[in-house]
Amino acid sequence: MKTSSILLGLTFAAVSVSAAPRFGGQAAKGTAATASNSTAAAATASNSTATATTNNASAGTAAASTGSGAATDATSVGALSTTDITTNATADSTDAQSSLLLDPSVIATGFLQNGQSGTPEAGQVASLTSNNNFINYCLTQNVPITNGLQLLGGSCNPAPIGTIPAVTEMPSAKFSNPANGDTIPANTDFTITMNVNNLITGNFVNADESYFAAPQQVDATSGQIIGHTHVVMELLSDLGQTTPTNPQVFAFFKGVDAAAVNGAVTVDVTSGVPDGAYRLCSINSSSNHQPVIVAVAQHGALDDCVYFTASGDAAANTTAQQATEPCCSTAAVTTAGESGSTRAWSRCRTTGGDGDCN
Repeated sequence: MKTSSILLGLTFAAVSVSAAPRFGGQAAKGTAATASNSTAAAATASNSTATATTNNASAGTAAASTGSGAATDATSVGALSTTDITTNATADSTDAQSSLLLDPSVIATGFLQNGQSGTPEAGQVASLTSNNNFINYCLTQNVPITNGLQLLGGSCNPAPIGTIPAVTEMPSAKFSNPANGDTIPANTDFTITMNVNNLITGNFVNADESYFAAPQQVDATSGQIIGHTHVVMELLSDLGQTTPTNPQVFAFFKGVDAAAVNGAVTVDVTSGVPDGAYRLCSINSSSNHQPVIVAVAQHGALDDCVYFTASGDAAANTTAQQATEPCCSTAAVTTAGESGSTRAWSRCRTTGGDGDCN
C-alpha cells in the first residue's frame, strides 16, 4: 500500500433498524397486495423510532444457485477471496480489499468536475464533486447506513456501483407469455415466460442480510452482468390507465431464482389472477438485487413490460370461437370485436393456426 494512501475515518453510531421481508411470492388472491397491511420499525438518523409499512410479498430464503447460469468468484471480475471477506479491516493491512486505506490509483479525478464547463444545456444541473471517491458521503446524509438491509424509511449505501459491462453486453428481456394484448382465463394457472439476453441469471444473495451490500460484478469470460431477474404484476383500472401506479401495491411478485434455460426464464402463477387489466414487468438485477447498471446513458430498455387482461369469460369465449371460426381468419377479426380478435390472435400464436398473426 502506498504511503500517500488516504485513511478512511469511520464513525459508528448505534441505530435501530428493521429490514423488509425478502421479496418473492404472491399476494392474496382477489386483491392487490397492499403496503398498509403490516407495520415495521424503521430507523431514522436521529436514532428515534418511526413506523413504516411493508408490502404483502411473502418472505423466502435465498440459496446459492447451482444452475448453469451460476457464476463463481473465480470467474467474476474483481471477485473477493474468502480471506478478504472474513479478515477484519485494518489501516495497516497489505491487502487492498481488507485495508481502511483508499489506494490513490483508484481515485477518479473526473469526480472533481461538476460538468458545467463550456456551455451547459438548458436545465442541466451541476454534479456533486469529490476528491476522494465520495468515501464519506453518507456522513452528510441524515439517514442510517443501508448495511445490507431493506430499510423502509430510506438509507445511504456506501457500496460502489461496481463493474460495468461493455455496450455490446447490455442485458435486455422480452416476455413471450403472456404476450402484449393477450386475454387469459382468470383464476387459472398460467406460466410467465421471458426471454433474457446478456445476463447470467440464477445468481442472487440473501436479501435480508446483503441487500445492495456489494458492487455489481461482471463475468470475466462472457463480460455479462452476474445477476438474476424478477417479475411483477400490477392491477390497473383498465388497459387505458394513464395515472402512475403505486410501487408499494402489486398483485404478484416473484424473484426468479433459477438460471435461464435456452435463454428463457419461467415463473408459474398458481391459481392465476382475478378478473382485471394488468401490467407485467421485469426487473433485471445484479446479484445483490440492485438494478443493472450499463455503460452509456442512451440505450434501449433493459427490462420489458406487457399489458394483458384476465377474464372469467376468456376460456368460454375462445372455445365457442374455435367451434365456428378458423384461427386468425378475417371473420374472426371482424365479427368477434376487439376482445375476440385478441383471443383469436393469441390462440393462433400459441397453437399454430391457419392464419398469419405475427
